[in-house]
Amino acid sequence: MPDKKLGNPISGTIDNISILRKFTILFLLMSIIPICILFYFYVQISEKGALQISAYDFNLTLTFVMLGVMVGYFSMRTVLAQLIELSNANKKALEDVLSPDKIRELSHEENEIAVLAQSFTAITDKMEESVRSLELAKRTLQSIMDKVGQGISNMENIDTFLELILETVTEAMSGKIGVLLLTDKERKNAWVKTVYGADYHEGKAIHFPLEEGTVFYNAVELKKPLMIGRLSGEIEEFKRNKNLFKAPMICAPLLKKDKAIGFITVSGRTNGEFEENESNLLFNLASQTAIAIENSRLNKDIEKTYFETISALALAVDAKDKYSRGHLDRVAGYSVQIARKMGLDEDEIQTLRAAARLHDLGKIGIPDEVLGKRGALNEQEWELMRRHPEIGESIIKPIHSLNHLCDIIRHHHEKLDGSGYPDGFRGEQIAPLVRITTVADIYDALTTDRPYRDQYAKEKAFEILREMKDAGLLDPDIVEVLIEAQSDG
Repeated sequence: MPDKKLGNPISGTIDNISILRKFTILFLLMSIIPICILFYFYVQISEKGALQISAYDFNLTLTFVMLGVMVGYFSMRTVLAQLIELSNANKKALEDVLSPDKIRELSHEENEIAVLAQSFTAITDKMEESVRSLELAKRTLQSIMDKVGQGISNMENIDTFLELILETVTEAMSGKIGVLLLTDKERKNAWVKTVYGADYHEGKAIHFPLEEGTVFYNAVELKKPLMIGRLSGEIEEFKRNKNLFKAPMICAPLLKKDKAIGFITVSGRTNGEFEENESNLLFNLASQTAIAIENSRLNKDIEKTYFETISALALAVDAKDKYSRGHLDRVAGYSVQIARKMGLDEDEIQTLRAAARLHDLGKIGIPDEVLGKRGALNEQEWELMRRHPEIGESIIKPIHSLNHLCDIIRHHHEKLDGSGYPDGFRGEQIAPLVRITTVADIYDALTTDRPYRDQYAKEKAFEILREMKDAGLLDPDIVEVLIEAQSDG
């Protein structure tokens, strides 16, 4: 029997040739009949001196000419229809890539060739923009890692950590300018400690009085962040330093035992007003920062300060994405549930809880457009995303008291069959606590909304986990323990 995969060899050959060659072949086929008729007329005139043709022969000739024209017309129309179909398919495919305005612009163009040319130009521009974005992400990541490294190398100086906190929270809240201020001993003035996103000369001290009626005073009195939609020219403390504060602005006090030791402001947001959840995020981060500053001043428990600080940073990354907000706390909760049902001791449970709350810390260096992308990531974006476990581990590894968390943070995306990342561990190479975190992480991802899909119901999530278990990806016992725990709940 002939191989069905071969199909029609002639049809396959014609379909695969270029449009120009198709046009050439069809033109030659259409030209054969007229050329033959003209040659026949030429021979008759040359030999007989006159054109002699009967009515029957003339009708037959006319019929062949009409048939040739019709065959040529429909053949050429087929080729052009393929071109139009290609153009329409191209425009539809571009809906997920280009902006709505660009799609409408292409839809108004009637020339299919022009549409294809403009589409390829738009795709090229988009690819160049993506490359620039990835390069910017790499530079941002390198900057963050440099700052973390500087802070680790000089644990007696908290300045680098404050700069890192300010930069991260400003970016997380889509602000343009971040300012961190500290109060003097008498708490009568606040002075600028560090600035992100604006020109600031550290040698020039900038002070703001904590007088009744001022923004900073009101934040201390209310003990909560203030969201300001418009910076009035009458606000005295902002008149002389307009470059440090732009509307809209949010200001959170750094409270330590109900006493303000400083303030964090984020301002100049370009995509609308700040929201209530962002106010809570900044307040929580401000509280952790206040603790870190106070501990630094007292020179006590530096490693605890670092843990609290990076935990706040991890929560900032978690909270800025509406799709994954609360992910760290939920994964920690599921991990603890599994551990308790498996009878693990309290030390292991505490390790799981701490590691789960930090397992996505490395996403600090991943751009928002990659984290929140609708649809599949391309190869470059996946390469960047797969680095976040290593980045998270590198941040906490130099801290001796946190070394027991490194294995979970680095390997929470490993699979039992070796298909995970970053090290491709398999089987017994993956520790039990890592396996627990992996199952908890996947279950939360399945049961929450994502940019590319809606959340699954519990039963569907259980089904997917069991499929992964049967495929040799996840620990069977841990999957069943999680399902049992969630079913009981």
